[in-house]
Amino acid sequence: MGAALMGNEQGVRTKSGGRDMRPKTAFLLVLAGLGALVGGCGGGEEEAPTTPAANPSPAGEETPTVSLPDPRLKGEMSLEEAILERRSRRSFVDSFLTLEEVSQILWAAQGITDSTGLRAAPSAGALYPLDVYVVVGSQGVEGLEEGVYHYLPQSHSLEPTLEGDVRQTLANLSIRQMFIAQAPLSLLITAEYERTTGKYGDRGVRYVHMEAGHVGQNVYLQAEALGLGTVTVGAFQDEEISRALNLPPNYMPLYVMPTGRSE
Repeated sequence: MGAALMGNEQGVRTKSGGRDMRPKTAFLLVLAGLGALVGGCGGGEEEAPTTPAANPSPAGEETPTVSLPDPRLKGEMSLEEAILERRSRRSFVDSFLTLEEVSQILWAAQGITDSTGLRAAPSAGALYPLDVYVVVGSQGVEGLEEGVYHYLPQSHSLEPTLEGDVRQTLANLSIRQMFIAQAPLSLLITAEYERTTGKYGDRGVRYVHMEAGHVGQNVYLQAEALGLGTVTVGAFQDEEISRALNLPPNYMPLYVMPTGRSE
């Protein structure tokens, strides 16, 4: 960055309109260029979120929600150990997860981490274009009915959006990766691109994909710390999954993350 700015400074110190520019004018132009460069980066949330207090419900109406237990803020495994042990795991035992485990994973994915509304994963401009859905199988989570749920970060709760066990459908539409049907639950990470592209234009698409990677790694490490396994799946039929899981038309699925106790 320093070399680029030096180059710009030399340029403004030469001539403009056939006359040498005054040092003060040149300095102000360099500062303006630096401001434009920094302002266009869009790499993280240096400000409080500019989105509404809560993402609108996809259903567009009030539905009963399931409150999640408060997440733990200190665990038994260190971050370094979680990074060391992290692997993609595709084989799961037939065992349910607890609501506390689900709560912890969702908090790591998109949970609120301070009083201003910032979340566990960084987001360009704090715009938070991602939504997380939970696909729960029969007897997949203790105390939770089978079906599809939308995670609401602001209230740390789950909103039911679809009844029934759709894991088999999800696996079939994911190029028949049948371990998805064996996992007690899967996270589905979706993007509403307009929340980010409205500010950053086409470049915002890249920022959304970067953010999905941040969320995916958080889920990986949190699952490892809980003694669970997960894997990121990107091979699936986008439109068919959107229809099967009754997603809003502008929500694009990016990741399927089956999660459970690995063999």
